[in-house]
Amino acid sequence: MSFLLEFVRDPLTVGAITPSGAALARVATAAVPRTGSPVVVELGPGTGAFTEAIQRRLAGRGLHIAVEVNPRFAQHLGALHPGVDVVTADATDLAAVLARRGISQADVVVSGLPWAAFAEHRQRDVLRAVVAALPPHGVFTTFAYLHSRWLPPARRLLTSLRARFDEVVVSRTEWANVPPALVYYCRRPVTEAP
Repeated sequence: MSFLLEFVRDPLTVGAITPSGAALARVATAAVPRTGSPVVVELGPGTGAFTEAIQRRLAGRGLHIAVEVNPRFAQHLGALHPGVDVVTADATDLAAVLARRGISQADVVVSGLPWAAFAEHRQRDVLRAVVAALPPHGVFTTFAYLHSRWLPPARRLLTSLRARFDEVVVSRTEWANVPPALVYYCRRPVTEAP
């Protein structure tokens, strides 16, 4: 499975020329509980860098649903991780994905989506779906590349996160990732946000 080829085919849904590294995956999935039986949703898993880290943290517990819009990535991911419920769907359809499984909310949503490639309305629609899927104790994590953090789409994302969550904590920079990136930990969703 060529990540670069998928980027060339559809750069607005793949968003990067290489998958995220192990160091970024560890930081982005740190909110996944190591106890209990949580429902964890992964948005935009791509080739599975975060998927592996989530599976290690869950250690056979809970439910891990991976929502991937790219059917080639979804098929590849499902073959690599048979214990993960891989769904070919758009992140905005998160409520329907959960409802088909008899679930109304997820404890944690981990995103590998290419936010900087999204138009304003697309960012808004995906964030609405995420907030609607989280209970008051829910956590949402996503990341941003350091080099694009000051570009308008990335600034818009951070502003939107702060409007939709009571707490947004920014991790230290993961210099080992190519390119360097940081993670946003978003807690206590605000359902009345625009």
